[in-house]
Amino acid sequence: MRKVILLAIAAFLNAADLSQVIESPDATAILKKDALSAAKAVTMIEGCISNEPAVIARGKYIFHNLNGKDAKENPPEGLTRLLPDGKEKQMGNCVACHNIEGAKGYGNIGPDLSNYKALYMDSGARNGQFVYQKIADPRVDNAKTHMTVNLTNGLFNEREVCDLASYVMATKK
Repeated sequence: MRKVILLAIAAFLNAADLSQVIESPDATAILKKDALSAAKAVTMIEGCISNEPAVIARGKYIFHNLNGKDAKENPPEGLTRLLPDGKEKQMGNCVACHNIEGAKGYGNIGPDLSNYKALYMDSGARNGQFVYQKIADPRVDNAKTHMTVNLTNGLFNEREVCDLASYVMATKK
């Protein structure tokens, strides 16, 4: 008897047109809204890279924190937890993928950025423009990157990209 009931249910489900009861929204608008624009080469703004302690502090904060609300410390002067519309500011959370001096809970997906200044800047292998571009829109030289597109998609403004680049390139204690 049980087998007969199960066969009847299976036959009904196979024959029934369930298209009217299954929600199937058109996601075209959502996909268009969420799609990234094309990769964009950017030029670093004048005076971008700095060794000023306030700049390094802002870059360090962005690098090591994800959300302003959940950050353990208040942001340094010149950086805010909230956007002009009152929404929470998304920080970089670069440490989720990269290691760097003083990192806690760092990731190993992205390159290790420890001793970046000595290894890459002092040797001449990299320059400020390279670091700025990598943070702003890394797709310019690696279309398949998994790194966030920070300037092109508006996650960061130019000043915040400069702060991050300055921090990465700075000598850490």
